[in-house]
Amino acid sequence: MPDPAAPATQPGSPQPDPHEKLVKIFDTEQETEAMVVKGLLESAGIDVDLRSIDAPQDTFPGVGGSIILVREEDSAEAEKIIESYRKSPPLGDDETADITG
Repeated sequence: MPDPAAPATQPGSPQPDPHEKLVKIFDTEQETEAMVVKGLLESAGIDVDLRSIDAPQDTFPGVGGSIILVREEDSAEAEKIIESYRKSPPLGDDETADITG
């Protein structure tokens, strides 16, 4: 069984040093949402530690998900980015982004 505290990031991804003070900035049950938020934070230059929370399903059915940790000094900026992400309306299946030059 994988260690639930083990990082779920790809090798070579920028990550905070595990000896630094990290704070939980985001959690979700949806892995895809965690990947979107991770990408947003990394594109803003914030190093991210994405961890999987895998609870034994026979003991804790439906419990699991992902958490995102960032350095304490990056947490305020990360919160702003996440808040902006949450306020933006999702694109529907029949909608496309309006890209004009």
